[in-house]
Amino acid sequence: ATFPVLFDKNVINFYPVTAAREMYEPLHRLKFAFAATYYDQIRLGAPKLFKEKGAKKACAIYQDDEFGLEVLRGAETGLKTIGVELAEKTSFKRGATDFSSQVARMKAANCDFVVLGTVIRETIGTIGESRKTGFNPTFLGSSAAYTDLIHKLGGKAMDGLYAMMTVQNPYLDEASQPIRFWANKYKTKYNEDPAVFSVYGYGAIDAFIQVAQKAGANLSTDSFVKTMDSMTFPPDMFGSAEMTFSPTKRLGNNSSRMSQIQDGKWKVVSEYLK
Repeated sequence: ATFPVLFDKNVINFYPVTAAREMYEPLHRLKFAFAATYYDQIRLGAPKLFKEKGAKKACAIYQDDEFGLEVLRGAETGLKTIGVELAEKTSFKRGATDFSSQVARMKAANCDFVVLGTVIRETIGTIGESRKTGFNPTFLGSSAAYTDLIHKLGGKAMDGLYAMMTVQNPYLDEASQPIRFWANKYKTKYNEDPAVFSVYGYGAIDAFIQVAQKAGANLSTDSFVKTMDSMTFPPDMFGSAEMTFSPTKRLGNNSSRMSQIQDGKWKVVSEYLK
């Protein structure tokens, strides 16, 4: 919605925190995106996990908007590569809080694999309702469901959920010393635990600073764009993949990997999928 306003004034849209394909398609010199798309996350993740689990029937529950549809499209395209059709797809309106009818439909279809086109509250609601009714398929969400709020708000019932992700959620007792050091510094400064959104923000500003420094004095839209056109950002301490940009490549990286909630914490369980 903001693009026409920004681009008319020659203003860059830099690293928006969404994994929508519109953030870099169609190509525009003022668009720079960092997030592997919801569509590709699920297109690559769903067939891999379906096969690993030896699943028999796939379902999808999705938010009835462009975000939910992107997850659904990714699931349909990806599962088709292994000859699997969705046995049931069911949607809900944004803001919904009751998922009993959707869960009942998926349970009745005997699905043992469910793709979630859900964000935070809807992920917790769908899985919570499923556990209550004894419906325990493999759940796979996109990076929209990859946040510590899922296990903090949803509790033990969320154990086992898989989600695609691009950077690790930082925990204060993280095994990686640089993340642990950063997370504790963050907690001291802001008096709350950092979350994956803290990492997205840190990454976006860090990238901006690198480009601004390289572009030199008298920074302008044109000098920033020209510098970005040849930038490579190496993997960071949060486990992101390398990012590269060019005049015809406006998404830094399109690979994602899988994490699972184990004992109330996200654990990385796959390499990057391309």
